[in-house]
Amino acid sequence: MLKYVTVLCVVAALCAGVPQNPQEVQILRFDSDVQPDGYNFAYETSDGTSRQEEGKIDNPDSENAALTVNGQYSYVAPDGKHYTVTFTAGPNGFQPKTSLGQRK
Repeated sequence: MLKYVTVLCVVAALCAGVPQNPQEVQILRFDSDVQPDGYNFAYETSDGTSRQEEGKIDNPDSENAALTVNGQYSYVAPDGKHYTVTFTAGPNGFQPKTSLGQRK
């Protein structure tokens, strides 16, 4: 299970989005709930970035315990296009699906 948590942390760091000047970006919404068998969080910022994620431990009391994560993040690229990535991460690896929206 440690390898799944490590992979999740690496993926989260890579998916942080496009760098912005932190003095210009404001957090519009942030929700978080952490429980022994899972977690969920969501946030939205003034630069068009948003993320929501839910993690759940499957078979927590067994030798086959595994963390499964479902989520989505969106951001506006420097060219003005809106990107959304929906993903699942778990025993079968990280499985993203990307969509491209219209320019803002």
